[in-house]
Amino acid sequence: MARTKRKIKVLPTIWEVNDELWNIIQNILNELDPPAWTGRPRTGQREALNGIIYQMRSGCQWNQLPKQFGDDSSVHRTMQRWIAKGVFERIWAVLIENCDELGGVNWEWQSADGAMGKARFGGIWSAPTQRIAANPARNAA
Repeated sequence: MARTKRKIKVLPTIWEVNDELWNIIQNILNELDPPAWTGRPRTGQREALNGIIYQMRSGCQWNQLPKQFGDDSSVHRTMQRWIAKGVFERIWAVLIENCDELGGVNWEWQSADGAMGKARFGGIWSAPTQRIAANPARNAA
């Protein structure tokens, strides 16, 4: 007797953060990147996060972000600041904890990805390549 395939509900692709997820992320942002009291006002945190997600999912250039996410350079600066403060690592850890409670992570099976590529611009020039054998050809000079 053939087994029936297990139906897996495919989750929709995230292009913007919904309200439930934003409540979780906003607490992290208030802790690690509180609003500055002096200086020029920052771009909105939710719009910046949505702009970062849009750029990462679409692969578009930063200066091609739609205007709904705010100024492209402000979104990019916000991403750089969050990287330096470890915001994304904390968001990832909290989301994994919540996903673990839902049974969404299979901890028995994991995979690592590696890539091989050629050395850009010929590699490192500091160490010359050793000759294997003498060159038997006569010099044409």
